[in-house]
Amino acid sequence: MTKNVNSKEAFTLIEVMVAVVIVSVVIVAMIQMYANNTHIFISLQKQSKTNQYSSFFIGNEEYGFEDKTISLDDLVRDYDLHNDLRRKLKEIKAELLYTEVETIDLSESSPGEDEDLNDGSASSMVLEVGRSVLKTENASSSLLRFKIR
Repeated sequence: MTKNVNSKEAFTLIEVMVAVVIVSVVIVAMIQMYANNTHIFISLQKQSKTNQYSSFFIGNEEYGFEDKTISLDDLVRDYDLHNDLRRKLKEIKAELLYTEVETIDLSESSPGEDEDLNDGSASSMVLEVGRSVLKTENASSSLLRFKIR
């Protein structure tokens, strides 16, 4: 067979369509990957903020054994913070919820009357185990707290 002198070598329509489909599949996969990464990053950012708020809560011994609504600025009152951060924390309202899980009377496990004690008195300590929950508008965290009375 002889080639026509006027014909040019080029891609066929099928080859162009296959190339467009391959490129579009790759672009869709990259967009989906970007969306997943954005979602993961936002959820990690929220979790990081929640952990920071929880650390403020854990570091403050005044709060945690009662139900109360406070601003996060109250939790960090004793810390030296930048004024912008303090303003942001004042705007965030937090709810503290406390639930007593168990009370253990340690006087029940004290030695009997016929055993000698060093100070001559029976122990009247009570160990209270409770669950404290710190709820903000976007997140919440909980922890177990122990209190000796």
